[in-house]
Formats: sequence, C-alpha cells, structure tokens
Amino acid sequence: MHGNVPLTGNALEKSELIEDEVFSILKAGEIPEVALHESLYHLTQAQDGPGMELEPEDMERLTDAVISCYRRIILRDLNPENRDRRSYRGLARCVVNVRRLLSFAARGGKEITGLDQEIAHALIGFLTRELDDVTNGRRKSSINCPYDELLWLVGALGISPDVFPHGIESLFPPSLSPEA
Repeated sequence: MHGNVPLTGNALEKSELIEDEVFSILKAGEIPEVALHESLYHLTQAQDGPGMELEPEDMERLTDAVISCYRRIILRDLNPENRDRRSYRGLARCVVNVRRLLSFAARGGKEITGLDQEIAHALIGFLTRELDDVTNGRRKSSINCPYDELLWLVGALGISPDVFPHGIESLFPPSLSPEA
C-alpha cells in the first residue's frame, strides 16, 4: 500500500525502482549529490534504464535521501567515538559536508531546521569531549581545520561561539589557530 491506494503493476514497479535508488543514495560515499544525479539519469534517461517520468513525490524521496546521507556522514565526523576509525574524516570534512548540505538544501528549497540543530548539538559535544580528552592527556587533538572554518560552521548553524568550552582555541594546530 502507498498511502490509501494499493500499488499494482507499474505503480508497484515504479515504487520499488525509486526505493532502490533511495537505498543507493543512502549508501553513497562522501558525495550523495553525485549518487542522486546518477539515480536521476538511470531512472529517466539511461538507455538501459526504465525511462520513467518522476513525480514530485518521487523527487522528494530522492532528495530526502541525499539529506539523510549528509546527516549520516556529518554526524559520523562529529562523533568522538569515531576519531580513530578509518571512516573518520574529521572536522575539516564535516565543514565541507555542511557547506554542501546547506547549498543542496537552498537550491532545492528544503528546510533543515531540525537537522542544523542536531548538527550544532553534536558539534558542541564533540568539541567539549575533544578538549577534555586533550587537556587530560588521553589523546592528541584530532582537529584538522583552521579556527576560522569552525567559526564559519558556528555561524552557519546559528550558534554562538560562547557555548564552546573555554580554551577550545588551544585544540587547533599552531598553523591553523586564530593567533597564526
């Protein structure tokens, strides 16, 4: 069932094809927008594709998958538990992905109000934990971006740098710190 209307024949096949592409986007690597464009091409234009005409709700499902994928990879890089894992890309990559997410959302007229708050909360938690771990000698800083990139991220997420723990600047490598 799709809504209150049973899916039959072509509608069921279309729904399954869209769902396959949603899954593909969700499992995409670091750039989910590329996966979206590949999916759109496959669904609508590829010689071996189904040659579909997409409805607005189909596009909504596909673009929501892009945003979900961005959410996953941004929050991955703001999870302190991931700092020593191969998949971890660091704060620098988080900034890049937030820029991409915001640009994608703006181009598509998508609201991400709840998501930006979730990212802001994760960022504050990450920095608090990072500062605690570094100042207590449990690890070296994993911060890999300039301080001004952090300030951009803070502004983009609509949070005040005042919420950061005192001494956060000390986590940035000397060549990337605000004093350099």
